[in-house]
Amino acid sequence: MIDSKNISFQLVDVLLVLLAFFSHVTWAVKGSSRCRQTDSGEIRPHSVTITEFGAVGDGVTLNTKAFQNAIFYLNSFADKGGAKLFVPAGRWLTGSFDLISHLTLWLDKDAVILGSKNSDDWPVVDPLPSYGRGRELPGGRHRSLIYGRNLTDVIITGDNGTIDGQGSVWWNWFRSKTLNYTRPHLVELMNSTGVVISNLTFMNSPFWTIHPVYCSHVIVQNVTILAPLDSPNTDGIDPDSSDDVCIEDCYISTGDDLIAIKSGWDEYGISFGRPSTNIIIRRLTGQNRNGSGIAIGSEMSGGVSEVYAENLYFFNSSTAIIIKTARGRGGYVRNIYISNVTLAGVDTAIRFNSNFSQHPDEYYDPNALPVIKRITIKDVIGDNIKVAGLLKGIEGDSFHDICLLNITLNVTSESPWNCSYIQGYSAFVSPETCEPLKESIYPKHSSDCYHLPNHLWSSGNQNSGSWLLSW
Repeated sequence: MIDSKNISFQLVDVLLVLLAFFSHVTWAVKGSSRCRQTDSGEIRPHSVTITEFGAVGDGVTLNTKAFQNAIFYLNSFADKGGAKLFVPAGRWLTGSFDLISHLTLWLDKDAVILGSKNSDDWPVVDPLPSYGRGRELPGGRHRSLIYGRNLTDVIITGDNGTIDGQGSVWWNWFRSKTLNYTRPHLVELMNSTGVVISNLTFMNSPFWTIHPVYCSHVIVQNVTILAPLDSPNTDGIDPDSSDDVCIEDCYISTGDDLIAIKSGWDEYGISFGRPSTNIIIRRLTGQNRNGSGIAIGSEMSGGVSEVYAENLYFFNSSTAIIIKTARGRGGYVRNIYISNVTLAGVDTAIRFNSNFSQHPDEYYDPNALPVIKRITIKDVIGDNIKVAGLLKGIEGDSFHDICLLNITLNVTSESPWNCSYIQGYSAFVSPETCEPLKESIYPKHSSDCYHLPNHLWSSGNQNSGSWLLSW
């Protein structure tokens, strides 16, 4: 005899699942107009060319003084609508130089800024207060090639010109352990707001490539970032203790994480207490062999939250998505939403790694445990994947409300999932997920899973995204 009551309940369950599923899809459509337009071609009332200050684009002449003098001259126009420094076709060798507020650094199509191979041309500066020391070595760190601090309204752009750090010499020093200080980034902006980096190619950074730290209102758009797949720690874009950051339409192929969201290291990051929050990542394509497509951490002691990433394609890579942390980090990672991900030839699709045990010194607190919760990953497809997920929390500090939805992976491993010290829910996941995540999201647990709040896209209540529309 057919139990009509049971069939009715089953139909209701199916309808609830479908309704909930499609409600998760709508935000991506609503959000598709965000962060898209930037005024990187803004007309500055004053403009000079680097050759006016004696620069020679032969790839041999050191032009550090020319860049410094040009920017010093343009500083007089900062309160008169700002200024533009034009770099024409040529190969412009330089050491580190500082930017100023209300400046556009514009590279012509065939312009290449080359980083000097002499470490003396990259001055040593104090460590970041949220790190307490250089990331690689105690003490200071070499200043980035293009550097700025306490700035407003800075644009680094052009007609797809190139900034090449010539980092191989630094990689060799790192491998031979002959460095005295931490390697420099290619671009670092500190304590700055209203930053646009667009329409350029960045190559061969000595260390992390683009590093906005303690910044607000940052757009990185339509850039290509390249480094050999075996180059050490050549992260692509690393927002660090920064908020309202938009990264979109980028291609990155490097030796480490394509994007790594950070917020300070152990007791220094906890004390400094500046989180990374409101980070939007869209239309990112790339590959890596020793890192991941999108990483959070491992330096996340100031906290990371409200991260929205969609339309991602990672291929021939070690890991697609990773959260990295450890005992002693403290801080939190929460309210993370990643959707519409395509993978091809990736070793591990999703990973939580709690064993990043490098610490700045012996004064960290091993009882400072990170809080990892409300992580939603949905709409993922992948082919030629070795392992679907390695999800490892910390004993006595489980990661909570991990939600996996609509994930289909063609996995070669006989053990596609390996999970410990995590708790969460799933729906429509193949291969079937691990035991701690087998409880269905629908109909009881959708409220436990983080998804983009509707008010972010509401015209009547725009908050964390509204600044992008005002530019």
